Amino acid sequence: DKVTKVEGLKDVVSPIQGNVINVLVKKGQKVKKGEVLLLIEAMKLENEVNAPSDGVVEEILVKNGDSVVTSQVLVRIK
Repeated sequence: DKVTKVEGLKDVVSPIQGNVINVLVKKGQKVKKGEVLLLIEAMKLENEVNAPSDGVVEEILVKNGDSVVTSQVLVRIK
């Protein structure tokens, strides 16, 4: 997973273009490295987007049903 660091925040970006079908975390939730944050459907396949590291969900920038493009920021983890 590609991650950019900004002021202690880690941006989790979309690995592919598709539609968000299930956001599995909430703002303020603690996550572990590798935990599934959300699912993106592309070409009839569900793709898991995982936490790059342990942390706390600071911001969720997408919701169920949103279309996303490759490298779009989905979640910020602190």
